[in-house]
Amino acid sequence: MEKPLENNRIGRHRIAFALVAVVFLVADWVSKRVFQDWLDSTGPIEVVAGLRLILVHNHGAAFGFLASAGGWQRGLFISVAAAVMIYLAWRLWAARPEETVVNTGFAMILGGAAGNLIDRVQHGYVIDFIDIHFKAWHWPAFNVADSAIMIGAAVVIFDSLGLFRKKPGKRNDLA
Repeated sequence: MEKPLENNRIGRHRIAFALVAVVFLVADWVSKRVFQDWLDSTGPIEVVAGLRLILVHNHGAAFGFLASAGGWQRGLFISVAAAVMIYLAWRLWAARPEETVVNTGFAMILGGAAGNLIDRVQHGYVIDFIDIHFKAWHWPAFNVADSAIMIGAAVVIFDSLGLFRKKPGKRNDLA
């Protein structure tokens, strides 16, 4: 049987991870609405050399994968995103409080996946607006949700490699 203090700790962590996911979802949703309206009326904007804001309707997955597949991919992407979100929500609900770093990464992925899923269900495509380029090199346009997913995935990978874990140190007990 779990102790009341442990239940409070688990509950606080669940709320914290949910808030991380919601923050990224809201940031993505707001940024897409603002930039879509703005870029619809102004066209592309060069912010600084190598960084441009441009409105892109991405019918594919990451980096436009399957964008020209004829429409069948929409249902696939919606199904995959929903399945990933269900898994991540379950994983965060069942998480141990000491897994803070990896769960923060999962929460970022969850928030980003939710943001892109909303677009895909609502519009049939994902709204991208950040364009990074250098001379002939060009990164595909992306959005806040994509950034949350990529950074969250990096956090999960680095944590799984032990890079964020405390290293066992010498104990200085006099016993």
